[in-house]
Amino acid sequence: MQKNSLQKASKRSHTLCPSCKKVPTLSPDKNKAGQEDFVALLPPEVSIKIFSKLDIQSLCYAAMTCKNWNHAIENCDHLWKNHCLSVRALCQREIDDDRGNGYSWKITLLRNYWKSKVKQEWLSGKYSNIHSRGGLPEKSMYPMDVDTWGEILEAELER
Repeated sequence: MQKNSLQKASKRSHTLCPSCKKVPTLSPDKNKAGQEDFVALLPPEVSIKIFSKLDIQSLCYAAMTCKNWNHAIENCDHLWKNHCLSVRALCQREIDDDRGNGYSWKITLLRNYWKSKVKQEWLSGKYSNIHSRGGLPEKSMYPMDVDTWGEILEAELER
């Protein structure tokens, strides 16, 4: 009975997600632990719904789990969009420029995620009372354009 349902699942032609319009390759193979892969068993829409509940770090780790998960996650730009829009709150100009230049949501997120973290810490005043370079945490700097550093310096001057 279970083998029959796996064969049916592998023949489905659901789209991966409404915004991606991609058809996954479903495989009834089992992973190394001998457990069945839910991405191969469930309709793609359900798998994408599950993955959409993950934070950025968990989504990246999930993409490294196995080929099926990687394929489902990497080929659905929709999964990266909400995370990218949350970063946009701090890096609106950068996000809008990247999207205007044709970058996918995922690439836009990867290009701006750490920048947004560093920018948020600077703008919140975390580094306002640092007296030497030794007082800065390791990830306090990130390559940013002149306009971004200008925003940070303006915020520092207003303190």
